[in-house]
Amino acid sequence: MHLDKKQKDVLLDLAESSILNYLNSDKAPALSKDHLDPEITALAGAFVSVYVREKLRGCIGTFSESDPLYENIQKMAVSAAFHDNRFKAVSKSETEEMKIEISVLTPRLRIFSAEEIEIGRHGIYLISHGQRGTLLPQVAVSNNWTAIELLENCAQYKVGIHKSSWRDAEMYTYEAIVFSR
Repeated sequence: MHLDKKQKDVLLDLAESSILNYLNSDKAPALSKDHLDPEITALAGAFVSVYVREKLRGCIGTFSESDPLYENIQKMAVSAAFHDNRFKAVSKSETEEMKIEISVLTPRLRIFSAEEIEIGRHGIYLISHGQRGTLLPQVAVSNNWTAIELLENCAQYKVGIHKSSWRDAEMYTYEAIVFSR
């Protein structure tokens, strides 16, 4: 998948308007897909991260490829701003200082060793005993982690298992088209 600047701007506008509409009416904005490019209506997962004053205030996403990208962006933007239980919901007064980052996800690929992970390119998705967790590609870069550190942190803090238990988990990589404003 490739998104040009115009398509990225449409998705960022959609995420922002979804948050603002929810603040004012508890509803996502109505949108006609007839005017959207095929890339925006394609079935794809996405994460939306919301920052206020440069601090993370929510990050929620889905790998679901059963809904169009634009619908996932709408849902994830509202969830990140208001329903990420790790953070206080974004208030009206904070929206002027809000920054939105979108990560459009590629399909996951099963891997069998840490050597298959390329830092800066791959996010990691682990499954262990019915528990699941992920870390986006940009997390390893921002923390200057190795592939092993990425796996350990995902296992411990996202899946909720011992940090070395990633070795027994199902491992998947994916890529993300990341953009913000």
